[in-house]
Amino acid sequence: MSIQRKPKTAPATAAQDAFIQGAPDASKAAPAAAYEKGIPKGHKRQITLTIAPELLRKVDEVAKRTGQARAAVINMAIFRALEGDIFQS
Repeated sequence: MSIQRKPKTAPATAAQDAFIQGAPDASKAAPAAAYEKGIPKGHKRQITLTIAPELLRKVDEVAKRTGQARAAVINMAIFRALEGDIFQS
């Protein structure tokens, strides 16, 4: 087996940049230091979550089916729940 160079990638397009900036965690509205709970991990905060085994199995199934990480599925579910009308009074 020979060592090969990493293939060159094309620069990001405007559509790709817009897609990335549209992610829930891409917003820079509040600085990470403004909220002190959890352990700082870059511009995010690490927390501990306890979850029922059956719910975790469902999260893992969605993650596998969509090719996403477990954390990404959980983050998106929380984002959609908070931005939707689930918790509106």
